[in-house]
Formats: sequence, C-alpha cells, structure tokens
Amino acid sequence: METLNYEKVINAPIQKLWDLLWDDKTYPQWTQFFMQGSQLKTDWQIDGKTYFLDAKGDGMVSTIKTLNEPYEVIFSHLGMIKDGVEDVKSSLVEEWSGAQEKYFLRAIDANTTELRIIMHSSKDMESMMNTGFNKGLEFLKDLAEK
Repeated sequence: METLNYEKVINAPIQKLWDLLWDDKTYPQWTQFFMQGSQLKTDWQIDGKTYFLDAKGDGMVSTIKTLNEPYEVIFSHLGMIKDGVEDVKSSLVEEWSGAQEKYFLRAIDANTTELRIIMHSSKDMESMMNTGFNKGLEFLKDLAEK
C-alpha cells in the first residue's frame, strides 16, 4: 500500500471549502477527474455507511472513522459495491480493505485554508489518484476562489 499526499492552499474560508468538498452539487464537479458522474452518499456518522459511487451506482463501500467538521474527516474503505451488492470479504478487496482517505483543513487566516489529503492506495492506482487529486484540487481551488 502506498501513502499519497496532496496539499493545496486555497483563498477561501474553511467552512466554504468544506462545503464545496462535500456538497451534492460540487462533489461531482471536483471528482470528475477520477470518474465522470462521481457521487458521495453518506449518513455522515462515525462507523456509518459511506459510498463513493460512479454514475451507475457502483464503487466503494466505506465508513467514517473520524469526523470533526470543518477540520477533518477520515474515511476507511471496506470493499466494493457492484449492481447493488456489497463485497467486503472477497480476496479482491481483502488486500486493500481498511485503506484510509484523510482530509485535513486548517485555517491559515479568516480567508485562507490549507487542504491536505492523505490517501492509501495500491501501486497500480497511484497514477489515477495523482491525476484525480491534482486536477480535482486545482478545480476546487478555482471554484472556491471565485
């Protein structure tokens, strides 16, 4: 498992950036660089259900391990969902189950926020993650600074 780090300083208040990250309208915009039609479905509960999905409803089954809005959220990826069926036990998901995706926001001042993301990923997904996060965070920065 690789640990990938992404950082971006954005000229926007911390709450505005948090809202842009997770809003139903803006989440698909900044995550389009991973996959068109990306969606986040979550109950925003620690140890609850979170789904990172594509336009067809397939994707990852996850949970929230830590939540401190608007400063931090840590997701733990548990498995996959395909055609409405969750897989959290097969050998396909065992090797990366428990991988985390961590978001940390820090107010530098009232109108500037540092966003740091730490992502655990398999080596074969590293290039896709780099492209998705680098382009996505640049898009998010442009959106937040308008």
